[in-house]
Amino acid sequence: MTETGTEIGAGAQGVRVLELASKESDTRVAEFEVRERSLPRKLQHYLHANPTAVPAIVLLLGVVAFSLVVGGRFLSMFNLSLIIQQVTIIGVIGVAQTLIVITAGIDLSVGATMVLSSVIMGKLAVMMGLPAPLALGVGLAVGALCGAMNGLLVTGFKLPPFIVTLGTWSIFFALNLWYSASETIRSQDVAKAAPLLQWLGRPVDVLGARFTTGSFFMLGLVALIWYVLNRTAYGRHLYAVGDDPDAARLTGIRTDRILFSVYVLAGLVSALGGWALIGRIGSVSPQAGQTANLDSITAVVVGGASLFGGRGSIIGTLIGALIVGVFRNGLALSGVDVLWQEFTVGWLIIIAVALDQWIRKVSA
Repeated sequence: MTETGTEIGAGAQGVRVLELASKESDTRVAEFEVRERSLPRKLQHYLHANPTAVPAIVLLLGVVAFSLVVGGRFLSMFNLSLIIQQVTIIGVIGVAQTLIVITAGIDLSVGATMVLSSVIMGKLAVMMGLPAPLALGVGLAVGALCGAMNGLLVTGFKLPPFIVTLGTWSIFFALNLWYSASETIRSQDVAKAAPLLQWLGRPVDVLGARFTTGSFFMLGLVALIWYVLNRTAYGRHLYAVGDDPDAARLTGIRTDRILFSVYVLAGLVSALGGWALIGRIGSVSPQAGQTANLDSITAVVVGGASLFGGRGSIIGTLIGALIVGVFRNGLALSGVDVLWQEFTVGWLIIIAVALDQWIRKVSA
């Protein structure tokens, strides 16, 4: 009995020692974690949880810097409204690009889809005498069809989005030149035959500044897609597919259906960008929007979206488009050559991607 009691006592004492050792180990781990959470680490976690914080700060700093360098001309209501008008097309196309980037893809054909849709709208309404609402509807349907082609190749044939959209960019651009015969439809002819196509270019005076209907259309579109991404199951599924498609599939999400639908939606939004493009320039030109693809990617990346998928914000894309507009406008008012304006935008892209890589290490 004594030996057994001694063994029990020794066992209890051993358990107590193990408990103390475990507590010391937990304390050390806790101390290590506290030490690990340095200021850069806290900042990293904050930026990971708030992807629009960095672009918002950059936009604010850009506005302050150019207001000091250029002076009152930059902060005038006329100039600020001009910046918003200039980023309208980038903002609309950026919405389409954001939807694709969230799913860990990229769409190099959004610009070509935009221009092809605008040319079809113009040719049907002006050259063939089709009612403007019907011509607009056909143009939007063509945009959705272009997106469906991308989606089918990505989901049905499992081809990389970059290669697919690089190929369809050439296809849509060639169709655009063939159908338009490389001819521009004059603004006067559009205004006479189909004023609806120029509706998004109508001026709107607000607080002494002149905007266009297209600018408010862009803001409305951003608000609508923000709601879809943040308040609907479809939006949550979109982020899940971009973050981890295999895990999303295991939870019952039909990933191929989601991917196909998002390419169709991106094509439709690009076609809306074609309508806005006609309103912006007044005419229907097959040569317009040549840099729309790169501009949309720039707005998305600078706006804090991750090219690896699963992270991004429509609001961030809008801010990214405004950053590009503010820098180009401010540098132009400062007398900087166009060459160096593009140089600056290029560095913005590189810095944004490097920052995204640093922020992503939080989850590593």
